[in-house]
Amino acid sequence: MRNGDNQQHVIQACRDHDVKFIRLWFTDILGMLKSVAITIEELEHALNDGVSFDGSAIEGFARHDETDMIAVPDPSTFQILPWRPREQAVARMFCDIHSTDGKPFVGDPRQVLKRVLARAANAGFTFYISPEIEFFYFKDSTGTELLDSGGYFDLTPLDGGSDLRRETVLALEQMGIGVALSHHEAAPSQHEMDLRYTDALTMADAVMTYRLLVKEVALRHNVYATFMPKPLADENGSGMHLQLSLFRGEENAFYDDDDSLSISTVAQQYIAGLLQHAPELMLLTNQWVNSYKRLVPGTEAPLYASWSPKSHSDLVRVPEHKPGMEVSTRIEYRVPDAACNPYLAFAGVLAAGLHGIEEQLPLSTPVNAATDQLSAEEIETRGLVALPGSLGEAIDQFEESALLRDNLGDQVFESIVANKKIEWSEYRSQVTPFELDRYLPLL
Repeated sequence: MRNGDNQQHVIQACRDHDVKFIRLWFTDILGMLKSVAITIEELEHALNDGVSFDGSAIEGFARHDETDMIAVPDPSTFQILPWRPREQAVARMFCDIHSTDGKPFVGDPRQVLKRVLARAANAGFTFYISPEIEFFYFKDSTGTELLDSGGYFDLTPLDGGSDLRRETVLALEQMGIGVALSHHEAAPSQHEMDLRYTDALTMADAVMTYRLLVKEVALRHNVYATFMPKPLADENGSGMHLQLSLFRGEENAFYDDDDSLSISTVAQQYIAGLLQHAPELMLLTNQWVNSYKRLVPGTEAPLYASWSPKSHSDLVRVPEHKPGMEVSTRIEYRVPDAACNPYLAFAGVLAAGLHGIEEQLPLSTPVNAATDQLSAEEIETRGLVALPGSLGEAIDQFEESALLRDNLGDQVFESIVANKKIEWSEYRSQVTPFELDRYLPLL
């Protein structure tokens, strides 16, 4: 559909559904959802000319000089918000951010992803993603009082969130976001929803919508939902495992019937790129201090840049597919959490994989063992590279990455570093209850 046709479709849909307000959405560098609302009377002007706003909103916490920016709605992302009233309803559209001269703003995370996707398209590839997104329900936002005592795949009465998940899935589907499955996860009050495969840009928009919608449905029931990676010290944290594949037209470029695992040379090179660049990617896929509390031994969370066809503790896993379902051949990238900026995380993961393909990187031997149970000697013998164990280590790895600077652009790259150094500095100065309990009586 041409852009003009898209615009007319949006205007007609607003008339048909009695839409009064349209929220224009975009994210800042850290993946925080930003919104400006316009009324239906301003819609045509916004579609044609965009909406001006203070550009410092897109920088995150490390603010630079304030500069006017233009939020340009993407009419293909128009959807009615199902949790708002039906009379004088509310809709949303995601926006691309432009400078006042009309050019795409290099610091817009959505534009970053579009640039890397264009590189993939030039090589003949379309990038598809299906995320498995975990989160917790708590009684409120002031603590971690559990909603249930359920475990993996448990049902009522142990699963106190089943009705919340049901309502969330129905609302997501009303917004055109397909849900493959939903269930209770391993930890008490922890849940997971897997979104259906789609192209990476559509999925990044869907993840942002999903995070807001999960919280909105929870609030309607006086419950708090959080995507904090590790809210409970003695339980598993919440990740966002990514199922990834590249297609050439209708053909899955990751499939090869002649390979023992049915994965192509392209897939093997893509995995090799991920393994090589995983340490520097961590600041995009696991961007918070708390992210690294999840990545500890004994939780099936990745600790090394390793891969396996079976183990759930490796960074990359190659899931089996059913005979005759070559289209579902994929790889699973297991380290990200859902508190990342999906536009930048997806861009980084794609850039690393493309580099592996372009350089024809060889794939290392798979690790068919739990990496957190390997001895130091076994780790050295296998040549396994440890992933960053803290935000500080992740910053150091990221700063040295020519690949990510090139693909993100200088402005985004430097803004991320500035933001994360502030966070790391503030965290390091804190005195925690653990330290007071452990050391104050002794020292």
